[in-house]
Amino acid sequence: MARVPTRRTAELAPVVWDPFEELHRLSRQMSRMLEDAFLPVGAAYEGFTPAADVLETEDAYLVEVELPGVKKGDVTVEVSGQRLVVRGERRAEERKGILRRRGRVTGTFAYEVDFPGEVDVDHVEAELSDGVLSVRVPKAGKERPRTITVK
Repeated sequence: MARVPTRRTAELAPVVWDPFEELHRLSRQMSRMLEDAFLPVGAAYEGFTPAADVLETEDAYLVEVELPGVKKGDVTVEVSGQRLVVRGERRAEERKGILRRRGRVTGTFAYEVDFPGEVDVDHVEAELSDGVLSVRVPKAGKERPRTITVK
């Protein structure tokens, strides 16, 4: 029996399909399509909206915005009427080498929230600590619930 000569090729690294990366890519594409569909003609949306929680207590609204890697000087907090606006920029770090995958979002961001009642804009406090911006927005005096003692 004759032997058939074989030719060896360089072994190729197996291609691994990551379903979570695929879902993340599809999610980004859908978000861009929805933004394009609902923005006014000529409007350009740039940046991202950070994750945030809004809590209401008896005397204030507490807003916590996740801003890892953002410095105090790169954030502005504005309160006008019943609206809080947080804007800023998360800057990309300078890296050496080849970036194989980018999972963190950089660039400009904005977060806006409208409060259901009047707020005291003169006594708003904001603190950035451990990557979380905490904003305390006191309710206006007339908006605070008052407990009446029954006699």
